[in-house]
Amino acid sequence: MPKFFTEPENVKGNELTISSGDVRHITKVLRLKEGGVITVCDGAGFDYKAKICEISSDAVHCKITEKTRCDAEPDMRVTLFQGIPKAGKMDYIIQKTTELGISRIVPVMLERCVSKIENKKAGEKKRERWQKIAESAAKQSGRGIIPEVSEPVTLEEAIRELKTLDVFFAPYECEETTRLRGILTQNKNARTAGFMIGPEGGFDMSETDRLRSEGIPTVTLGKRILRTETAGEAVLAMLMYEIGDIND
Repeated sequence: MPKFFTEPENVKGNELTISSGDVRHITKVLRLKEGGVITVCDGAGFDYKAKICEISSDAVHCKITEKTRCDAEPDMRVTLFQGIPKAGKMDYIIQKTTELGISRIVPVMLERCVSKIENKKAGEKKRERWQKIAESAAKQSGRGIIPEVSEPVTLEEAIRELKTLDVFFAPYECEETTRLRGILTQNKNARTAGFMIGPEGGFDMSETDRLRSEGIPTVTLGKRILRTETAGEAVLAMLMYEIGDIND
C-alpha cells in the first residue's frame, strides 16, 4: 500500500489532508482515484489507513479508517554528526542512515572537509536538498518520522549538542584502546545517543584532542579503516543491533 507523509496539523478528527508534493505523485504517477486506499504518516509516529474522498489540484482529502502507532521507529533516538563530505557522499549517508533508523543528521564543518559551505544561504540551500533526500528515504523504508537534517554547525556547536545526549562518542581510526561495544553495553538503557564521523580526510588531531577534552570519547571500530560514507551506517547498525531494534 502506498505510504505518504503529512503534517500533524493536517490531521483533524477522522479526516486528513495531503498538500505536499505528494499530490502530484498520487494523482499523476500512481493515478489513484477517489475511493483509493493509502497509508499516511503524520511524521510524529502515527500511521493512518485512509480512503481518498476528494482530489483537487493542490490537495488530496481523505477519511481516516484506522490509526496505529508506527512500529518502525527505534526506542533510542540517534543523532549523526557528520563531517561534511562531497555532495554525492552526503546524499548517500542521509539515505542509508534514514533507512537504518537515524532520528537526526547534523552536518559539521570540520578542518578537513573537502566540501566547503561559503555562507548561510548556501548552507540553507544544501539543507533543503538534504531534507528532501531524507523524506524520500523515510517513505521508501516505512519510517514513522522524517529525520531532521539540521543546518551545518561548527565543531564547538556540535560538541555542545553532543553533550546533551545520554551517550556520545566519536569513531577514530587512530584510537586503539576504547571500543565501541564497551560503550554500548554500558549504556543499553540510554534513550538518546549521538556520534560524530569525520569527513574524507578524517579528523584533524586538534579536533580529536578537543573532543576528548570535553569528555567525548574516541572509539575504535576495529582493524579496518572505514570510509566516511561507510562509517556512519556501520555504527548506526551496531547501535540498532545492540538495543534490539534489528534482531527483534
